[in-house]
Amino acid sequence: MDVIKAVACMILAMLALLDLRTRRLPNAAIAAFAALYFVDAALTKSTLASLAVHAVAGALSLALAGLIFRFGWLGGGDVKLAAAVFLWAGPEYWTVFVIVSICGLFVALTVLIATAMMRIRALAAAARRLDWIALSRGVPYGVALALGGIIAVLLQPAVGNHTTLGPLKPTVSHHAEFALPAPARLA
Repeated sequence: MDVIKAVACMILAMLALLDLRTRRLPNAAIAAFAALYFVDAALTKSTLASLAVHAVAGALSLALAGLIFRFGWLGGGDVKLAAAVFLWAGPEYWTVFVIVSICGLFVALTVLIATAMMRIRALAAAARRLDWIALSRGVPYGVALALGGIIAVLLQPAVGNHTTLGPLKPTVSHHAEFALPAPARLA
């Protein structure tokens, strides 16, 4: 994994921990994570078409998450993080969406179980140690988004893993090229 992707994953891990602890996702960290996509895209020589697909995925995610925010089901930081995660995901949005959804389900169930444990007298003492995931504090959905974001980052091709086919042939999108075995990329 290259440095850009490692830093992006570290930012996501930090965001997940912050969301668990404070239920806040700092705008600066989200913006840095999103900006790293463009640095990575430049280093891997992504095509304009590929950049457009990624931008559309991010914009659609922002619109959908914004609608969910309007109903009070997501926080504002979650909306911004979702847009940044799906900017990274691009055409791999479905894979990332499934991962975020499954992780989000586990996070929500954990919060509900911890809340239920607090109501059972025999488990209340142990459950008090879990008050940082209490339902009254909300569901830290940034954890699920961060895990999906790590997958989105890892799905991106590595620096130097790009092949330009020359002036007479179009440049292959890095996502199509990423799916080919190494010998096929060289042909």
